[in-house]
Amino acid sequence: MDIEEIAENFELLDEWEDRYKYLIELGDQLEPFPAEKQDQAHKVQGCVSQVWIDSRAEDGGDPVIHYSGTSDAHIVRGLIAVTLALFSGRPASEILATDEGAVFDRLGLKEHITPQRSNGLKSMVQRVKDIATQARAA
Repeated sequence: MDIEEIAENFELLDEWEDRYKYLIELGDQLEPFPAEKQDQAHKVQGCVSQVWIDSRAEDGGDPVIHYSGTSDAHIVRGLIAVTLALFSGRPASEILATDEGAVFDRLGLKEHITPQRSNGLKSMVQRVKDIATQARAA
């Protein structure tokens, strides 16, 4: 699912309780994340919940990066799904140029997730962008 489809679905849901349920459904649709990658190397620091993100970059000067991830918390898995929909499968330059704040504002996330989850979301995005920076440098 792409970020535009997620945003359109969010707009159809009037109540935030329904949007939370939708976030949980998105998280449930994530590809299984290998247990052996649920380690310190893949762990995202700055999240209250346990969050792991992995990546695979295609060859090239501006590599396309594919991300995967998981969490031990349902809503956080949904936030991971939103983050992956926004960034995964895109060239590193686009990932780095993406204004995630505008997308998250469109979804209304800042007003409706706890400060701890908001900080965790920022940490996830930073991890994704750090991976993109490293992939471009390689």
